[in-house]
Parts: sequence; structure tokens; C-alpha cells
Amino acid sequence: MARLSIQEKLAILSDAAKYDASCASSGSSKRHSRDGNSLGSTEGIGICHAYAPDGRCISLLKILMTNFCIYDCVYCINRVSSNVQRARFTVEEIVWLTVEFYRRNYIEGLFLSSGIIKSPDDTMADIVRIARILREEHGFKGYIHLKTIPDAAPELIEEAGRLADRISINVELPTDQSVAQLAPEKNPATIRSAMGHVRENIEASKEKTLVKKRRKKFAPAGQSTQLIVGADDSNDAAILDNSSRLYGNYKLRRVYYSAFSPIPDSSHILPLIKPPLIREHRLYQADWLMRFYGFSAPEISGVSDDGMLDLEVDPKLAWALANRHAFPVNVNRAGKQTLLRVPGFGTRTVGRILAVRRYRTVHYDDLVRMGANLRNAKPFIFVPDWSPGHMTDSENLRARFAPPAQQLQLL
Repeated sequence: MARLSIQEKLAILSDAAKYDASCASSGSSKRHSRDGNSLGSTEGIGICHAYAPDGRCISLLKILMTNFCIYDCVYCINRVSSNVQRARFTVEEIVWLTVEFYRRNYIEGLFLSSGIIKSPDDTMADIVRIARILREEHGFKGYIHLKTIPDAAPELIEEAGRLADRISINVELPTDQSVAQLAPEKNPATIRSAMGHVRENIEASKEKTLVKKRRKKFAPAGQSTQLIVGADDSNDAAILDNSSRLYGNYKLRRVYYSAFSPIPDSSHILPLIKPPLIREHRLYQADWLMRFYGFSAPEISGVSDDGMLDLEVDPKLAWALANRHAFPVNVNRAGKQTLLRVPGFGTRTVGRILAVRRYRTVHYDDLVRMGANLRNAKPFIFVPDWSPGHMTDSENLRARFAPPAQQLQLL
């Protein structure tokens, strides 16, 4: 087999990394290299393809160390039985790429994952070595996100947490039964144990000691995980329930949802229809409601009989349409949690409403200036100069928000 150049490896392994969705870098501690003796930064804007939840644009070199893998996970394009072109970076090549890309202002950090080669420990040891060389030999202070391997030795995962800003361990699928069927080499109990160990280390690093205010940092941007959506028959209710437990049990910074795409030569194993990307988008919206708006998973998924999110309207609006008895809301009297459930009201809008209400009555024009999405909000609120009348209970209210039907073409 012909030896691949670094450019050819980069083309193969950066493309293979697109299936890893955990790529936001919010929450990291601020570090920079303005002293001239180090390299990199966790701040600033570059030519990137990932956006943090706070709106910052983050440029990350996102690659796999290798797409060789000894596992045969049915949903994975890089499984051992898949007929794809393989490549493998050396440790030194990834270090060189990261440093050179940073110096050219292409990136601000590194997102590194890998297929499993030889053994989980061998693969994890190489991943850790890359981070260690960047931090200790090159003084790299940029953002590093490492995908860790739950079957690897705990001491390797601990070292990864001391070197990286964020680490992630993928739970893979919504249920243990699906993991057993589609990824038989992986053990859900081992995955949960590793995630629990990471959580313990993160919490311990925040505790004060007698010598220092804090212990040595451990994954300051937290841990995250990824769920494959559509590779099994789990409905959205099961996915959101699982996500809610993950947030509660492991204090995750994010759960990432990745829409499954059928893999060539696997149709006889997975005769499933590719879920539309809109389903993935709705799950992210529902996840946001659970994390920042006080909604529970059953509330969001319970508006439908089949446990699936409405693909035509966003989850918050779908909930409001199914709970019209709770509306319209008096904007000048309702509490914060009630206002957060109004379609078209975001957290910033609600904060501004509460601030203005301390001094005077809020009117319709005030809501316009506050940035409220009044197209969505109007049927569900009233203020002194606006009342929805019978709009809230009208039979065709949903039709005002759902996209119009499109004529399908025969050819």
C-alpha cells in the first residue's frame, strides 16, 4: 500500500471526524499567550466551523488520530468491517499540524478523537501523549477537547482530564439494548462508570484545599457526550429522558445529538430510514428548554401520542399549543418561570421584562424593543394595549405557525 502524505491523511481523517458532534468550547477557563513565552489561546475568533453556546466562533482542528478500528459498531462508518480508505497519523504529525495551523491563525484549538487500534489503552495513551507534548513541550494554551475511551485505564483518562479543557465519553445510543445489539463490543456499564469517575474528578478539582484555593484543574470546561439519533427505534421521549438522566447523574456540560446516516453495505443490518436533520434540530431545541427554561423531558415529549417531537413547530410552541389552558399570560404579573414558557420569549427578553416591571408597566412597544418574537408570542400574552381575544383558543392557531404544504413533483 502506498504511503500517504500528511495532506492525504488530513483529507481522510478530517472528513471521518465529521461524525463526532461534540465540538463546542464554551466553559473553558481563560488562558492566553500574551507573555510571549507560550503558544495559543482559548479566546478570540478564527476561521472556524464550530460555535459556542455563548456565540463565540471557535476554530478547532477537528480530526481523528486514525480511522482504523478493531470494533464493529454497526452504525459507524469506521467499523472494522467497513470498506473505507484508512489512514493513521503519528503522534508527532498531529502535534506538528496543531502548532503549524495555530501559527497560521487557522485554528484556536484541537478536537481529537480516534478509532480503537491495538487496544483501548494503547489508543488512549497516544491521545494523552499528544496533549502532553502540546501543553508541556510547546506551551500550547489553546483549547483542547479529547474524546476519551471508557475501556481505557482510569489513570489515562485522569491524565487526559488534567491536560484537556473538555473531555467526552460517548454513550453512543439511547438504550442499553440498542448498544448490545449495534455495538456489542461496548459495555454501557463501563461507559457510565467512566463518566461517573470523570464527574468525581471534576468536582474534586473545584474543592478548596489547605494549601491552595483550588486543586489542580481537571477538564475545566466539563464533560460531554454524544447520542446517535435514528440508528435504533427509540422515540424522542426515550432520548430526552435519557438525556435528562445524564445531565442529572454526571453534571454534563452538553449532550450532543447526531443524526444517523445509513452506512453503505449495512442496509441488511440496519434497514432504517435516515432521520431528517430537522429531528436532530428539534432535539437540540428540546434539550435547551430542559437546561435553561425549566421544562422536564415528559412535559416536552408528552404533547404527542407517539413520543416524537413535532417537526413543523418548535418544542416550546408545540407545548403551548397543547396547554392553552395556561394562556394568555399577563406579562406584567406573571412570574419568571411562567414568562419563560411563553413562545417567543427568550431568557434575555424575560430578564428585560422583569427589570422594566420594577419601575413601570410593560406595553406592546416595549416588547418590540426588547426583541421578543411577537409573531409567536401574541396569541399567548396580554398587556394593557394588546389582548389576543379568541386567538388563543382558535382551531386554526397551529396553522399560523406550521409551514405551508408544498406541492410534490412527480418527476
